[in-house]
Parts: sequence; structure tokens; C-alpha cells
Amino acid sequence: MRRLALVLVLALAAVTAGEAQRRGRGGRGGFEIRLATPDSFDGLFQFCRVAFRGNRAGDGGSWGVDYPRADINMSIRLSELTKTKVSFAAPDEPNHLVVQLTSEALFQCPFVMMTEVGAAFLDDAEAAALRDYVTKGGFLWADDFWGEYAWEVWEGQLRKALPAAQHPIRDLPPDHPLFRSQFILNGVPQIASIGHWFSTGGGTSERGADSAVPHARAIADANGRIMVLMTHNTDLGDSWEEEASNPQYFYEMSVNGYAFGINVLLYAMTH
Repeated sequence: MRRLALVLVLALAAVTAGEAQRRGRGGRGGFEIRLATPDSFDGLFQFCRVAFRGNRAGDGGSWGVDYPRADINMSIRLSELTKTKVSFAAPDEPNHLVVQLTSEALFQCPFVMMTEVGAAFLDDAEAAALRDYVTKGGFLWADDFWGEYAWEVWEGQLRKALPAAQHPIRDLPPDHPLFRSQFILNGVPQIASIGHWFSTGGGTSERGADSAVPHARAIADANGRIMVLMTHNTDLGDSWEEEASNPQYFYEMSVNGYAFGINVLLYAMTH
């Protein structure tokens, strides 16, 4: 973890010295959606984010929360902190993508991320495509949903793809290989959005007692390979998106957020 902290501190120093517009991005703003097609891929790592429709009965924001800065920053740090060959559209612009579940491009993504899944809706075609993707070797990471109601809504949608009888959900034990794929962690860190963290003077549970405990839950295949990872009561994406917004937030949230994120991506690409 010392090496991770040192590399990230040096990167943050570069950001604050004048590279914030390209290499370390914080805050929200306008952006252009890069929608994946079968021709978008070059064989290197590309961050794929799922665009989904909102659920009227759901709880949370849209699929684009944290996009695109989290995707950009995580891709850059993955290239710096590991030997992973990351696809770049320009010297410091990773070739990140947005994908729809029913697109042929889905099956070329090394992993897919869904954010604010407590507000997601999946129709039958999307559920079937998701089932095919994860059972044929794909990896879904669902992040940034808080409290029991958001969990229930998301689980209801996920079960359209992966019924409970065949696909139980389990909390990952502290000794699971995912927590040690590069950095040694004891579990999933609780990351608050920068807005909540700032307004509460450093608080991390966005729904109070209802979200006090962060979870790393998973659905695995018959061989134990994780197909779906769900980080509940935590917001890993904000720790990447807002790495350059506030130095204290960076030290308290981004270092652990990157450690966990890199562990997840390495696990997804090697299992």
C-alpha cells in the first residue's frame, strides 16, 4: 500500500501543477458519450460502463454518475500501477466506452461497471444478455447504491438474469483472493461521495444507520469464479472521479478506492 500511496501522491502533485484538465479530473461537467460498437476495441484494456434505463420504483441516480472522469482516472492509474496494457485514444486519454446490454459490443468488454444500480431497470432482453455475458466469462461490477431499499430493488432486477435458486449471493470472506490480487485489503472500504464527506465533516455512511456497513457481495459460477461483484453501501467510483478535487479526500478515500479497484480489475481479467 505504501507504493500505491506514493505513486498516487506523485500523480496528484502533477495534477495540481497543471494537468488537471487531462490526467486527474475532479468535479462534474459536460461530456461526450462514447458508445461502444464491435469496432471500438483494439485488444487492450478498456473501461466499459453500462448505460441503463431508470426504474420508477428505484432509489438512486442515473447510469452516468461518475462518468467519464472515474473511467478515465481509473484507466490511467491501472496503467501506472500495474503492467496492464490500457487502450488510449490519445497520450493521456484512455479509450473508455459506454455499452448497452443488448449490444454485440458487450461481449468484447473485459468487464462492465454499473453505477447507482438501485435505480436500474432491466427488461427481458437485457437480462438475457447480461446472463449470457457473465456465464460465458464476463464480469459485472455493480457499485454505489445505499441502504436496504436500493439493495432490494437491484436484487429484483438482477434476479431476472440470475435466479436465486441457481445463483446465490454471498458476502466475500476477508481471505478471498480478490482482496489480495495486488494490494492486501481486509474488505471493501466505505467510500462516501465527496459531497457527503464534505458536508458531514468526514462522514462515510450516506444513509446513516441504514448503510453503516459496506458489503462486497458476489455471485460465482460452479468453479467459484466471480461473475457479479456488488459493492453495497459504498461509492468506489467517486474516489476515482474526485481524486483531484480535495487533497484530504484524496488521502482518505482515493488511496483505498484505487487499491480496491485495481484488485477487482486484476481479478476480473485473470479469472
